[in-house]
Amino acid sequence: MTHRCKKSSGLWKIVVWDEPFFQGKKHEFTTDCYSTSEHGFSTARSCKIESGAWAGFEHCGFQGQQFVLERGEYPCWEAWSGSNAYHVERMCSFRPIACADHGRSRLMLFEQENFQGKRAEMSDDCPSLPALGWGSSTVGSFLVRSGA
Repeated sequence: MTHRCKKSSGLWKIVVWDEPFFQGKKHEFTTDCYSTSEHGFSTARSCKIESGAWAGFEHCGFQGQQFVLERGEYPCWEAWSGSNAYHVERMCSFRPIACADHGRSRLMLFEQENFQGKRAEMSDDCPSLPALGWGSSTVGSFLVRSGA
């Protein structure tokens, strides 16, 4: 089953290589990539975002750790994963990020992992969790109902 995004108006462009530091096999994308293996390489090891913002994913099918890539160069996995975060040494799928209609955004927060425990729904900016009546300073999980 192939998942393809219909976005293609020159707003998004990413160039990926199968080796670090822009070496090896190269491929340009203007729409999502469900799996880098569909394009002849196991993972993207470096990339350049030429336009738009992109969401990169650790695994194929837009699964696993997610990270946002903005315009610029990412010569190796440390450039997109960071040094203090969960280290994502591979990027196997990615897709463009479209601007959202924030007036239609809805987010459900949960106190515990796996959508358990106390919950609260947000549909607007929130300067602090206590302003929502949230007793804790942490969120165990969340679910994006719509928007971004």
